[in-house]
Amino acid sequence: MSDSPADRPAPSLDINDQVRVRREKLEWFRGKQANPYRNGFVPSWLASEIHAKFGEKTKEQIEQIDEASKSGSVAGRILAFRSFGKAAFVQLKDRSGRIQLYVQKEAIGDAAFEAFRQMDIGDIVFAQGHAFRTKTQELSLSVKTIELVTKSLHPLPEKFHGLTDVELKYRLRYLDLIMNDETRKTFLRRSKIIEEIRKFFVEKDFIEVDTPMLHSIAGGATAKPFKTHHNALDMELFLRIAPELHLKRLVVGGLERVFEINRCFRNEGISIKHNPEFTSIEFYQAYATFEDLMPLTEALFQQVARAVLGSETFTYQGKEIHLKGPWQRVRVEDAILQWSGFKDRDKLRNREALLEYGRQNKVNMNPKDPTGALQMAIFDAEVESRLVDPTFVTHYPLDVSPLSRKTES
Repeated sequence: MSDSPADRPAPSLDINDQVRVRREKLEWFRGKQANPYRNGFVPSWLASEIHAKFGEKTKEQIEQIDEASKSGSVAGRILAFRSFGKAAFVQLKDRSGRIQLYVQKEAIGDAAFEAFRQMDIGDIVFAQGHAFRTKTQELSLSVKTIELVTKSLHPLPEKFHGLTDVELKYRLRYLDLIMNDETRKTFLRRSKIIEEIRKFFVEKDFIEVDTPMLHSIAGGATAKPFKTHHNALDMELFLRIAPELHLKRLVVGGLERVFEINRCFRNEGISIKHNPEFTSIEFYQAYATFEDLMPLTEALFQQVARAVLGSETFTYQGKEIHLKGPWQRVRVEDAILQWSGFKDRDKLRNREALLEYGRQNKVNMNPKDPTGALQMAIFDAEVESRLVDPTFVTHYPLDVSPLSRKTES
């Protein structure tokens, strides 16, 4: 081992020193004519499959299974080591979960064990072996061969606390996925949600479409667009802020039921409730009113919740949310009178009364806004946060609904 770099950087080393040591190990592999960035390794098992196959079996039952039936291979990222000189336990994580590896010098040979000692937390490895239970009854894979697939040159965050800085989690989402299982679950749920939305609308005889991302006129919603320039046409274009206008054109063209799941872009502020780039779902149905679309929307959410969560009830930010219908329905004006401090129905459409209420209650209002926009300022400031369970808010003011059909009631 005299020609080998240090086994693993001590916790006292700073990040630059750890990176330096990892680069030395990278060169060690190259010096042994071993490619530290390899391809073509196809594992026969996922970690979850090992647990599913042997998780209910005792140590003795697994030992009685023939070698071929309990042997296979896995591939994933190393998350933890426990070394005991000539043996080590390794926590391996793949896309399905985690499995423990047991690596012995005697089992894999001197040269392979020397290479194993140059592996670090964060490295991606491929291992072959057989399932067994340790003395502490933990299901593991007794390794016969282990090979480096990808050398990690930067250390992962401290394992017990993971990636906790909120801003770093958003900026380094790939690292957040490695360290935080809840983030991974969120991504998986999101994928399932989109799958179920698509399934729901297809079953209702809707057609999925893709409409243009680049618009010559920014429209479909009230928002500030991102601007770009088309060189060949020498014209200014806008990233879409909403697909509404193009979807409505398709309805005009005879596609009576359409939906789109796609990206929108709004050149505005950033918060936990707003992102300049986001995914939206919009759907349109001919020969239907908003009264028809409300139960359709209820059914959509209920089907998605049952498929993804297994229930129509769940907890969000400490509050229990119930999706079982029928959902509450309330008009904008009635909601303001019921849940805000503004209680005078006779003055609800009086601009001066609304402005005065805004001044007294520190509601952010633009004095030049029309009456409907002033009503919505009160709604946004004092009402929206009170609507916990799903609620249909209807009869928005015409002032803030330029692309909507006027109700007849």
